[in-house]
Amino acid sequence: MNDSSDLFAIDPALEAQYDARTAVPEYPAVFARWQARSAAFRARADCRLDLAYGPGARETLDFFVAGEALSPLHIFLHGGYWQAMDKRFFSFIAQALVQRGVSVAIVNYPLCPVVSLGGIIAAVRRACAWLWRQAADLAVDSGRIQVSGHSAGGHLAAMLMVTDWPRLDPMLPRQLLNSAVAVSGLFELEPLCRTSINRALGLDAASARRNSPALLAPVVRAPLLLAVGELESAEFHRQTSHFAAVWRRQGMAVETLTLPGCHHFAAVEQLAAPGSPLLTAILDLLAGKEQDRCPPLRSEPFCST
Repeated sequence: MNDSSDLFAIDPALEAQYDARTAVPEYPAVFARWQARSAAFRARADCRLDLAYGPGARETLDFFVAGEALSPLHIFLHGGYWQAMDKRFFSFIAQALVQRGVSVAIVNYPLCPVVSLGGIIAAVRRACAWLWRQAADLAVDSGRIQVSGHSAGGHLAAMLMVTDWPRLDPMLPRQLLNSAVAVSGLFELEPLCRTSINRALGLDAASARRNSPALLAPVVRAPLLLAVGELESAEFHRQTSHFAAVWRRQGMAVETLTLPGCHHFAAVEQLAAPGSPLLTAILDLLAGKEQDRCPPLRSEPFCST
């Protein structure tokens, strides 16, 4: 992995734009609330914890059962700038979805700098493929799989949309996902090279471009929802609007949603808020209300990281 400190100088303006924790000084209390809500939900939920989807120690997921045969499946990928956080913080995300008949998988993945960003992307691809293969055992509908992610997880959700699934495994369908949701996502990584975030990532200009969804062509032809908190920095808003415009030009059905009064960490909580515009949009996507809006691509290049 490259020593990014030798490649890029820190840009104070970009550092401030992407420093979500400093922008929300009460974040320790937010994280503590997530942990408490998640532990309480796990204690009473019908769930299967720490299911291994791959060989790595962090290649595990928690599965929350909707209790309905052939329920849709929602896969959630946590944030933490690819170098922090854990699935146990985010069990609370599953509660409102399970109550609406949607099974939920909360996914862990290996972190930088132990692995590269490409290694993380490969891991979440393994998670999605494993869940598709296990659909019958999990009593979920393999044709109704939705992925969402927050912050770095939003980036990973978008990278799943540029995956040629049959090239990974001929048994996998090209349309393995039927919708995707990115909350406060990061889609163009070169700006992060000039922040302290890159000390763990070790990105150079080439690897940043190679792993930037905004610079790649979508392969999975499914609706995409991009949400961002109203109170987030200008860069998070720019990332969302720019990515939406780029993929719309490529024929993708992309909707954007600004979450009123939400900072970076409050934004993800809207996934679990009954009646919120974000949860309503997610359920609409799972119900297929946005299907057939993406015409097929003339060419579908495979992104290899």
